[in-house]
Amino acid sequence: MRQLIRGLQHGPGGQGGRDLRADAFRGLALWFILIDHIPGNRLGGLTLRNIALCDATEAFVLLAGYAAGIAYGAALDRRGWTFAAAVLIRRVSTLYVAHIFLFVVFTAQVGYSAAALESSAYLDELHLDVFGEQPYLALLQALLLRFQPAFLDILPLYIVLLLLLVPALALLRRPAVLMAVSALLYFVVRLLNLNLPNWTGGGWFFNPLAWQVLFFTGCLLGYARPRGGRRGPVPAVPFHPLLATAAGVALLIGMAIVFVNDYGEAWLAEAPPRLAELLTTIDKTGLHPFRLISILAMAYLVGHAVPRDAGWLRSRAASPFVLMGQHGLPVFCAGIFLAFLGRLALEMDDRWPMQLLVNLAGLGALVLVGVIGAWYRLRERGEAPRHAPASAADPLRPPVPSTTTMS
Repeated sequence: MRQLIRGLQHGPGGQGGRDLRADAFRGLALWFILIDHIPGNRLGGLTLRNIALCDATEAFVLLAGYAAGIAYGAALDRRGWTFAAAVLIRRVSTLYVAHIFLFVVFTAQVGYSAAALESSAYLDELHLDVFGEQPYLALLQALLLRFQPAFLDILPLYIVLLLLLVPALALLRRPAVLMAVSALLYFVVRLLNLNLPNWTGGGWFFNPLAWQVLFFTGCLLGYARPRGGRRGPVPAVPFHPLLATAAGVALLIGMAIVFVNDYGEAWLAEAPPRLAELLTTIDKTGLHPFRLISILAMAYLVGHAVPRDAGWLRSRAASPFVLMGQHGLPVFCAGIFLAFLGRLALEMDDRWPMQLLVNLAGLGALVLVGVIGAWYRLRERGEAPRHAPASAADPLRPPVPSTTTMS
């Protein structure tokens, strides 16, 4: 662990090559996702969703887009669109296999627990009841990404977002055009209530046709056009007191809306009908504009409050979250499995000792996955050429770019 931490402190990330802010906050988002997925977890009252009109999912999608802009933008500049698209499609296939594997393991985990406890509540609550009724058809629909039980709807979202990035790579060097097309699609989707079909009825819980606007915003913030054969500066929205004030006001309004929805039932009953309807229909499925504004406002303020070379990003306290963020896919998959185990533990005993044990063990397990992933990566670097492009294929684990190449 100490060697891995020293590698983070003295490696390219500490010299400006890698943005450790994205890794650290992505790792924090992964931990929040685990906490929020455990019903009855008292620590869930302290995560992002309780203080802002957005949660770890929005943060994770924005940061995944940021990492994708770095990785695939560099591949585009070095080898052209065909190569970058091929790398993207290869990554999509990896995510697809990981999703199917996670689906099988999670279904077996929940099904076994339901049978052992002689209760179908788990199957009903996690939308796995149809799997027990029509297992062969449910498996086919899962392969087609049209059957998404609870907690298994995030990886399909990323798969579609990366597929949308394949043609969008051609517009990455024309940010105004790409942003205009993305925003237009977002507004049309929300206006016409468009969504991808779901086998069990309705549409996808995370509508990728709407969430793409957040993902592509991250891509454009991460992509740095080369200048003079070298990687140029990363795009940034300049700091301005008026923008900072507007972002702060947006977050305060979002916090007030969260508070009203959680504790203001009596006030909502007395509020004008249109206002009450507006405040209670801020949906997550279609990434409501209020949620989009909240995460962008938070990103703006945090991005300027935390400099790229902040010393604490290479500290021992931050290193576990950096390791988790750099290995997002295995950490996320482990978190889904651990969340259900945590639920079973808290259903047996939800007192403070068990609460503490579940949260510390969950965080420790996620960090361990990150440590193992980092160890394997160091082994690969010791055996492979520095310019090997394999790591460029992972938007959840971005490569470490230098000024001219990515290693």
